[in-house]
Amino acid sequence: MIAKVISSAVIGIDSYPVDVEVDISPGLPQFSTVGLPDVSVRESRDRIRAAIKNSGYGFPGDRVTVNLAPADIKKEGTSFDLPIAVGILAAEGIIEREALQDYVMMGELSLDGRIKGIHGALSAAFQAKEMGAKGIILPGENAAEAAMVETIDVIGVDYLPDVVEFYSGRKEIEPTSVDISEIFNRGLHYPFDFSEIRGQDQAKRALEVAAAGGHNLIMIGPPGSGKTMLAQRLPSIFPDLFLEEAVETTKIFSVAGLLARKDAILATRPFRAPHHTISDAGLVGGGHVPKPGEASLAHNGVLFLDELPEFKKNVLEALRQPLEDGYITIARSSMTATYPARFMLVAAMNPCPCGYYTDPRRECRCTPQQIRQYQARISGPLLDRIDIHIEVPSIRYRDLTAKSGGESSGSVRERVNRARGVQKKRFGDTDALSNARMTNKQIKEFCPVDEESGRLIEMAVDRLGLSARAYTRILKVARTIADLEEEENIRSCHISEAIQYRSLDRRMI
Repeated sequence: MIAKVISSAVIGIDSYPVDVEVDISPGLPQFSTVGLPDVSVRESRDRIRAAIKNSGYGFPGDRVTVNLAPADIKKEGTSFDLPIAVGILAAEGIIEREALQDYVMMGELSLDGRIKGIHGALSAAFQAKEMGAKGIILPGENAAEAAMVETIDVIGVDYLPDVVEFYSGRKEIEPTSVDISEIFNRGLHYPFDFSEIRGQDQAKRALEVAAAGGHNLIMIGPPGSGKTMLAQRLPSIFPDLFLEEAVETTKIFSVAGLLARKDAILATRPFRAPHHTISDAGLVGGGHVPKPGEASLAHNGVLFLDELPEFKKNVLEALRQPLEDGYITIARSSMTATYPARFMLVAAMNPCPCGYYTDPRRECRCTPQQIRQYQARISGPLLDRIDIHIEVPSIRYRDLTAKSGGESSGSVRERVNRARGVQKKRFGDTDALSNARMTNKQIKEFCPVDEESGRLIEMAVDRLGLSARAYTRILKVARTIADLEEEENIRSCHISEAIQYRSLDRRMI
């Protein structure tokens, strides 16, 4: 007897349908799986046999053949355990085979028949909807995540007998539902707030401009000046997360297995801060079976690289493509996976090896050669892709002991949201969601400058030796400053402030 169960697998962050075909034929007892299964899929036969027996059902004593189609794509993971087990039971006549076509099914089995959580449940639910399936059957701990997809029934199950009883009509399982608005309201609370920052008014202004336009930013200052503290509070002033952005970000975390089981969806923008010892595969993704890296996990949020010169050169250079394109493509012999990586890069560094080159109260003991070598660890092409360079000086005592730190994140976020609203109206349905993503054609259209502003830019380019990319960065940042001040045209004061945010161009030894 042959039975077919519809399942799903993931490439990148998107799912594709997999037909799990089970054939039971006379012969010596044997369990074989074909269709390019990896080790974890081949090992499933022992889990499935034990789960079926321990759930009170008999395992066939004949030859069992499982085919995973399409057979030309490598299958990996443990999510095929449940559909294979159900296929065997259907081929044995315990479950009606006709009923299997209504639902997509995924799940990992324990030896006692318990159904454990999987990766990529949200992507699988979208695939089920696209296929026109009635619903999806998956582990109970993934049900809330998959329920973000409307118009399909999400059936959460905890044990193999629950699935058999559900198909037999002897047990009704209520489809899982979630309140999206409640999740987003709960996600508006951030653990950090801008009002906790003492002093550093210029740095806070730079972070506001960066958040309003989606600009990459680097902070330069001595140890203890508050660079990490500033970066940690940046997500709290980011514009509100749209549902489409939240779904796309959640897909990445789900595929990577990093989505907390209590979270149906990520309602706040991610903040990723990898250590400087990370490899290029860890940062941009990779592995024998491609997995998303920190750059993709920071999609629609912040990728914070502290002590930037300490990162390996090849790791930093790997960021150049995602900073320009907003996605990462990982090619392997068995597959090619593409992950979105539209993040804001926020970096921090000391001005020299000892950290006190620019500190008026501490003596720097580094030689000019040491400072040059330290700063040269960051390549010019990478610096060109960072729109805003800001110096973060050490904090004065009177600022440190001040009773108030200034504006709260909520009030700053209101201005950022207004500026983003202007940009959304300006760009319409194009791919540019913020000023930082403007193309050269859009820069010419939306960033005209008057004669006085033109002279300022010309002076900066000539004296600082700025590249063409740095020139466009100045225009983009000036456009954002004008949006924050609700000005239709870019004025010379906006250009002046934007030029001030190129401190590394002015001060490189």
